[in-house]
Amino acid sequence: MYTEYAMLIYVFKLWNGGRKAFMTQILPASPQNIELGAKVLKSGGLVAFPTETVYGLGAVVFFPEAVARIFEVKGRPRFDPLIVHIASPETVFSLWQRLPSRVEVLMEKFWPGPLTLVLPKKETVPDIVTAGLPTVAVRMPAHPVALSLIEMTGLPVAAPSANLFGRVSPTSAEEVARDLGNKVDLILDGGSCEWGIESTVILVEEERFFLLRPGALSIEDLETVVGKIEVTHPSPKILAPGMTRKHYAPNLPLYLFEGRAEELLALKLADFAILSPFPLTDNPENLFVLSSRGDFREAASNLFALLRKLENSSFRGIIALPVEKRGLGRAIMDRLKRASSGTVKIEEGRIVFVDK
Repeated sequence: MYTEYAMLIYVFKLWNGGRKAFMTQILPASPQNIELGAKVLKSGGLVAFPTETVYGLGAVVFFPEAVARIFEVKGRPRFDPLIVHIASPETVFSLWQRLPSRVEVLMEKFWPGPLTLVLPKKETVPDIVTAGLPTVAVRMPAHPVALSLIEMTGLPVAAPSANLFGRVSPTSAEEVARDLGNKVDLILDGGSCEWGIESTVILVEEERFFLLRPGALSIEDLETVVGKIEVTHPSPKILAPGMTRKHYAPNLPLYLFEGRAEELLALKLADFAILSPFPLTDNPENLFVLSSRGDFREAASNLFALLRKLENSSFRGIIALPVEKRGLGRAIMDRLKRASSGTVKIEEGRIVFVDK
């Protein structure tokens, strides 16, 4: 299936104890290399590419065998649906059964951008893309490389985050390569991602709107356009990516702190990294701040990159201080909660860990 582009892909040959290994080369996202990426996709291959949120691992939606490779490469369970990425709003007519007027208003206001909309799918959308669900999640990314790649391919592209399932999402091409190595046919390097956190996912059922996954767009901003958005859905099914209980997790155990930051700092836990959204009065060496300016957007954009940095450190674990659940804070807390191994609190002057 891959003979059409096999000679176009460069590989590094690495040797380890006499065993040969290959790593897909990271190529700068030049027009020539984006065109190469489109050829790879149209030939049934996988391409990792930047978006404004995180790096995605793409395959053409209408090539079920290629989409199946996404699940295999990531170790992703088949019950977890994928998001379809498009380069023009008109493409939704080949994916959705209908386009409600209020959804069209959302598209006009927030596309291209970090908003994913979930509506009933057409029969032509393969079930493997939607995990057998009758709906399909669609978004139009706001990144020139992603848009050019999809436009040159001429077909919508299914693309979850380009990392091993359950791990921290990648915000750079290097992180993609470290996670997936030779399993990807091509990695396009478009630099660091602007938002650094995934898109907001909204399910539309008749006249009701449901928040399935908090993300880069706040629910408050969305409600100014369509009115009330419900934050829980009655279905127990996984209706969108990022809804599994354990997700976005670093290699180090991460615990959510319950209590006052001053009490935690007083214990001087030098073997644990303390992750704080904003600066504190006391800033020890093991304190890592997501935003020195106290800005939610900066905090969100730094979250995954900092977790990646800490998982390669000598700390025993990470203790994360809570974030206020408003605006982007809702998305940050969602990621921390799903990444966590449990909670931690202080009782009678000693620290107590409670695993999930």
